[in-house]
Amino acid sequence: MTSSTSSNGSRRTLRIAMNGVTGRMGYRQHLLRSILPLRDSGLILDDGTRVVVEPILVGRNAEKISEFAARHGVTEWTTDVASVIADPTVDVYFDAQVTSRRVEALSSAIKAGKHVYTEKPTAETLTEAVELARMAENAGVVAGVVHDKLYLPGLVKLRRLVDEGFFGRILSMRGEFGYWVFEGDGQPAQRPSWNYRSEDGGGITVDMFCHWNYVMEGLLGSVQAVTARTVTHIPTRWDENGRSYQATADDAAYGIFEIDGGIVAQINSSWAVRVYRDELVEFQIDGTHGSAVAGLRRCVAQQRAHTPKPVWNPDLPVTEKFREQWLEVPANADLDNGFKLQWEEFLRDVVAERPHRFGLLSAARGVQLAELGLKSSAEGRRLEVPEIVL
Repeated sequence: MTSSTSSNGSRRTLRIAMNGVTGRMGYRQHLLRSILPLRDSGLILDDGTRVVVEPILVGRNAEKISEFAARHGVTEWTTDVASVIADPTVDVYFDAQVTSRRVEALSSAIKAGKHVYTEKPTAETLTEAVELARMAENAGVVAGVVHDKLYLPGLVKLRRLVDEGFFGRILSMRGEFGYWVFEGDGQPAQRPSWNYRSEDGGGITVDMFCHWNYVMEGLLGSVQAVTARTVTHIPTRWDENGRSYQATADDAAYGIFEIDGGIVAQINSSWAVRVYRDELVEFQIDGTHGSAVAGLRRCVAQQRAHTPKPVWNPDLPVTEKFREQWLEVPANADLDNGFKLQWEEFLRDVVAERPHRFGLLSAARGVQLAELGLKSSAEGRRLEVPEIVL
């Protein structure tokens, strides 16, 4: 590909066009916590090469983009996404826009020979998601999709327990995600209003089943079947301008997933639930030899030998202090911000010109699971998950 990337043996520059960094995640996690620290420190490869990162901010709101650029000392910004994609000096195109704008931009970037890194879901339909994966493979570019939860300290510890055989035969996984998102009338909502309009690509199933697919794949194995119930618990909400609107997208999804090896996962996702757990997301894996519970940062485990033997008797008060019987799983490593860690891995793959392990095909499987989850709920039945072949 044509590129501004320069190499003089010990130094290489990667210019990254970042589209959608005025949004909550695009700004906080991708720009502020990932790319700016990498710009300031550089990325040191195994051979000692220093990779210099040069961000270019892209967005529709010139005032906001220019303010972000000035605040963080970014010298280049633009509202013209077509021009930055056509720019031969740009190496990587990153997309954190709303989903409805993503396919067109990613397609253009791939056709222009750019490496692409993107938030999920990659598309609004499985057909579009698969076509993106096919385009990237045929173009020979490095393509990566944000799989941030697999890089979280809690899930890194959980994966280590899986790899070490701690659980014995794994039986099941349970996940709880969500919190109360205020309707927007008395208190401003914590999430944008488009999240609750299906016509704008909103809905918790579309948003979160993509996550759950790669979490299940990354921890346990491929999803073979899904049974889901999606619900709009709060039918009326208020937007950023204080106007009421009808919520046409689901704000809760309750799923049962069948995984390779007979493992059953049950994951509840809701923006209409109040939190009574240690973190906003928690996963529990149970096996014949042990169990573990992981959140964003912490992970606790209980081995078979330390498992209590409670007896059900509703006439007597519970005397077991169950939570105190679990042990903290140590990190045994310096676990950095999950988004930054994946950015580093992706950029190393770009320099090495090798595939990123979480590519657009993985993202397509996430879109597929969301589609099947919605279909399962609408039809009231269990659906098998077909294998996607490019």
